[in-house]
Amino acid sequence: MEILGKIFGSPARVKIMRLFLLNPQKWFSKKDIVKRSRINSGITGREIKLLHSIFFIKRHATLWSFNPSFKYGTELDRLLISSDTLDKRTIAEGFKKVGRVKLLLLSGIFIKHKDSAVDLLIVGDKMKKSKIEEEIKKLEAEIGTELVYAVFNTADFIYRLNMYDKLVRDILYFPHEVLLQSKELSTQALKKV
Repeated sequence: MEILGKIFGSPARVKIMRLFLLNPQKWFSKKDIVKRSRINSGITGREIKLLHSIFFIKRHATLWSFNPSFKYGTELDRLLISSDTLDKRTIAEGFKKVGRVKLLLLSGIFIKHKDSAVDLLIVGDKMKKSKIEEEIKKLEAEIGTELVYAVFNTADFIYRLNMYDKLVRDILYFPHEVLLQSKELSTQALKKV
């Protein structure tokens, strides 16, 4: 994201553009944009004004939406959404702070696979819900859309894995990328699926 922020002149602009590109049919108030992108109101106002001036977004009263007739929409979508612009090491480091994470798996939006049951799977012990939610909110602000995620303690995950739980099987059956994995949840244990 840092490179894109430099190219586009502002990390805030990249976040806001992703928000609109991933939600092309939705209308957002300035307050919604501030909350979803986690950018202060003053900066958000300037970026909205700039994006509106180049016809990237359109306005209806106090609401904003992506302008589908924007000339470079497809190219920007390819660059900001379809390319792999998130630093996966940074994601892994962020989730190491939430507790003893034994498995961190990316799927869905992270690997451009729309049929995945979740975007993120977190398995571990002594994890703090508030810290997990904070990391999720950071990621959602970076990406520009809400994430679907599942959190399991290790014993529950192993039980579900052994019982061929549909959700766990769907997560592991579809394409995914493992960011963190303990020996306890080795590849061999996950290959049961």
